[in-house]
Amino acid sequence: MSETKREAFTRLASKRTVSVIERIRVLSNCSNPYAYEFTEEDVKKIFGAIDKELKLARAKFQQNENRYFTLE
Repeated sequence: MSETKREAFTRLASKRTVSVIERIRVLSNCSNPYAYEFTEEDVKKIFGAIDKELKLARAKFQQNENRYFTLE
């Protein structure tokens, strides 16, 4: 039996979301000041880059919602 688009989305989005969350948790390990040295500027750059990518990803989802023009 063939997988529907919704089933494929649910399967892949779930796996990929878990993967992103795991990688963020791994990144947070770098916050240990006893093991690493970093500046506030480093932190701003890291989270600025992450925020930028999240905004781009969100925009792609929202763009797809409004792809077609209607008067309704």
